[in-house]
Amino acid sequence: MGKTLSEKILSKKSGIDAHAGQIVIARVDLAFLQDTTGPLTVRQFYAAGFKKPVPGVMVVQFLDHAAPSPSFELSNDHIFLRTFTAETGSILSEVGEGVCHQRVAESLARPGDLIIGSDSHTVTAGALGAFACGMGSTDVAVAMGLGETWFRVPESIRINLSGKFAEGIAAKDLILYLIGKIGADGATYKALEFAGDGVKSLHVADRLTVANMAVEAGAKNGIFPSDEITRSYLAAQGRERDFQPLFPDADARYESTIEIDLGRLEPVVACPHTVDNVVPVRQIAGTKVHQVFIGTCTNGRLEDLAIAARIVAGKKRHAQTRFIVGPASRSVLQQAIKEGYIQTLLDAGAVIIPPGCGPCLGLHQGVMGSGEVCLSTANRNFKGRMGSPEALVYLASPATAAASVLRGEITDPREVL
Repeated sequence: MGKTLSEKILSKKSGIDAHAGQIVIARVDLAFLQDTTGPLTVRQFYAAGFKKPVPGVMVVQFLDHAAPSPSFELSNDHIFLRTFTAETGSILSEVGEGVCHQRVAESLARPGDLIIGSDSHTVTAGALGAFACGMGSTDVAVAMGLGETWFRVPESIRINLSGKFAEGIAAKDLILYLIGKIGADGATYKALEFAGDGVKSLHVADRLTVANMAVEAGAKNGIFPSDEITRSYLAAQGRERDFQPLFPDADARYESTIEIDLGRLEPVVACPHTVDNVVPVRQIAGTKVHQVFIGTCTNGRLEDLAIAARIVAGKKRHAQTRFIVGPASRSVLQQAIKEGYIQTLLDAGAVIIPPGCGPCLGLHQGVMGSGEVCLSTANRNFKGRMGSPEALVYLASPATAAASVLRGEITDPREVL
């Protein structure tokens, strides 16, 4: 019987013929932590009696969620995590290097890898053909010490893509549309496997956006094939030797198949307070926004800043709407400066914050006040997510966000483009 992408990877990492529904113990290639969940992970690691990560598993600590630190308590957490990496010989990604999920994609994830992280959006690395998922701090701690962990092999839902995006439509519209269609629990502990001719029209930045939000439908992981587009991306990062082709078998069995024609999508928005509360932009156009945020592990990549810069070039943000831009990594920031995108965004009235998570989790650098409305390119709009529980958060693509910051209200980007 043929295998899905997830079954193939878990078979290889467990050494058995793994199929959906089975329990396997699989070898981990990369385990990573971030600075809000990392302290608990490290304490659990030591409490379990471990001294150093087992050889064979790469362990990386990212200081990205509170970067730079906004309080002395969080600064103390950073000190704790820096000490851990120094004492154990693990890898440290310092403040300003960028969001863990973007950094993993740029430098660490490889097709066929098994990746776990103490952050739910670890699923992002599935864009490169890795089996990647978030786990609890204790699970990650034990995997760091043993080099392996257990999984129930997930059933796979095939998302069959055809066509290509029209002008003003982006990967964020695709994944929001899908989540709105199946619901926030529509793929609970399933693998969302993206396939079809339409996949060939999605560059890696698109795939990263889609894989990142698979967990918002409850999925264990979201995964793309490793193809020539993957090879080109890795080559651009100086990592072509990390490439290997990876595709599902022709006779792989799927729990179900969902057909999506990319050419028929339109701009959409996830309305407060759930990610599956998705409506076309045209239905809520005119909704006043106090803040627009373009960035995060979902949409802080160079391609996202490029479309935003294209839309706001020569224009100014609405006088009553704040405009915050957070590049996802130092590399993205450097490239955006070189390409002139940062200058264009600054000229339009944007505030550029350091590479990191910024206001996404309501910690600093753009916390929302009571009664305020934010249009964000992040992945969650839960009540209180970005600050006050009385604030309203809408999720949309960078194009929709950029168009909206010019008018101070939710706007269909096709009207501007």
